Parts: sequence; structure tokens; C-alpha cells
Amino acid sequence: MEHKNHTKAGGQLKLATSATLHCLLGCGLGEVAGLAIGIALGLSTVSTIVLAVTLGFVFGFGLGLIPLVKAKFLLKDAVRQVLIVEGLSIAVMETAEVLVEVYTPGVMGAGLASWTFWGGMLLALTAGFIAAFPVNYILVGRGIRHVH
Repeated sequence: MEHKNHTKAGGQLKLATSATLHCLLGCGLGEVAGLAIGIALGLSTVSTIVLAVTLGFVFGFGLGLIPLVKAKFLLKDAVRQVLIVEGLSIAVMETAEVLVEVYTPGVMGAGLASWTFWGGMLLALTAGFIAAFPVNYILVGRGIRHVH
């Protein structure tokens, strides 16, 4: 009950922003790593995107699990909570990022030393944050989502 009152007292925006930044860190690390690996190895666009999204989920879930395991949650319970709470935010974020990467001219074909690649990544990560923020805002408002 106290958590909801704190949220209603003006903390919902702060908690949703923090939760979205937390999600962005995990997804962003995985997404950038996947794209960098895929482009460096000369993988097809589809293979590169699959690798990037997979690593985005892995990094996002991993970062979500760490604080729960440190807080002595049973691994089974921690995985369940992360799948439910982080999963929706990560799915929305990854979708927005991939759409920007694919539809921003030159990003998928740019080399890692290219400003086009890094500019595209900045646009994609920004879009991911903007897309996932409302999801986290609603989850925080309902007392489902919290910052670990």
C-alpha cells in the first residue's frame, strides 16, 4: 500500500523514467553488440537483426535478474518476475529500435566506424525509450513495475 501511495504522490514519473532507463541500458547494450557483431561478420540484415534482438533480450533480462538474485529471490521467482515485468518493456523497446534501424537509410549497411551507424543507433535507442516509457509508466502506476 505504501508503494502505491508513494507512486501517486508524484513518484510515478520518476520511477517510470528510472525503469525505462534501466531497460534501455540492457536492451541498448545487447542491441549495439548484436548489430556490431552482425555487421562486422557480414551477416545478412535479417540475421543481424535477429542477433541484435536476441542479445537485447538477454542483456535486458540479465540486468533485471541481477538485483533480484542479490536480494535473495529464488532464481525461479526472479526469472518469473523478470519475464513478466521486463518482458513487455523490452519487447516494446526492441520493436521500436529495430524499426528505426531498418528504416533509417544506411544504418544496416554502415560500418562500425561510420557516423551513420552511430547516429542510427542514437535514433533507435531514443525511439526505444520513447516507446517503452508509457508501458513502464502504466506498470508503475498499477504497482506492478518497480525499480530494483
